[in-house]
Amino acid sequence: MSSANHILKKFKTIKTLPHIAIRLSQMISDSRTTVQAIEEVMRLDPTLVLRLLKLVNSAYYGLRKKISSISDAIVYLGIDILRNLVVLEAVKSLIDKDIAGTQFSRERLWFHCAVVGVSNQMVSERIFRMKGDNSFLMGILHDIGIIVEDQVVPGMFEEYLTGEDCKDMPLVDFERRRIGTDHCEIGYLLCKEWKLPLEICESIRDHEQQPDTFSTGNPSIIVQISEYLASKLDFWALKNQETILAPPLRQHLMDNITEYKVLLMDLPEEISKAKDIYQLDGGLS
Repeated sequence: MSSANHILKKFKTIKTLPHIAIRLSQMISDSRTTVQAIEEVMRLDPTLVLRLLKLVNSAYYGLRKKISSISDAIVYLGIDILRNLVVLEAVKSLIDKDIAGTQFSRERLWFHCAVVGVSNQMVSERIFRMKGDNSFLMGILHDIGIIVEDQVVPGMFEEYLTGEDCKDMPLVDFERRRIGTDHCEIGYLLCKEWKLPLEICESIRDHEQQPDTFSTGNPSIIVQISEYLASKLDFWALKNQETILAPPLRQHLMDNITEYKVLLMDLPEEISKAKDIYQLDGGLS
């Protein structure tokens, strides 16, 4: 068994996975699944139903007539938005509260992921003219492997942040030395188990790789850019761990600096909208 699989197996013995959310994610990925079948499973999770109806009836969508039917809400929002909602609920259920007096903050990690999700959707849509719903999840989930590692190896990231021999060491190098794998591989395997679209899984697996060339529309490259933008607003995954872009990505930013400056100015407002829509700032256990 690989180190990443071993970590995931231990994680499942520590944390109860949100089976309804995982089941829904798998159903959504199956084109043969009907709206009625999804509704039957969703009814088993009243909190998820409440989130769905609150979302579809929010001011963001501005509907004149209130939607009270699960199936109508699903049809109106679409499968991609439903997947976002379901996966967000699953991820939030996996995060524990912070431990007082420590450098590593689970809350900081969560907000970092949320901001990267918003940024990733904006970069995909504005810069690369790509559909952004999957991009939102790519950002939210890019560091889910850290959430897993934190619970399987308690104190691991505190050691990274405070250890003298860890200064200037890339996080993935520390992870591989410490546990024989990294958060990218763990996140990739977990999202494959949830049957998320392959491009989401692969973007998580590859988002720490430093590319030699710039490839337009490469999902993992967009995640790296989005992490960089998040760090510019002080939303780090780990304290003061700013994202360093590879030279081809830095050149891309310079070539499109005007568009990125506007995007960065708009990002706080979009984060605020996402908090209202998805309740990104609540629900941590």
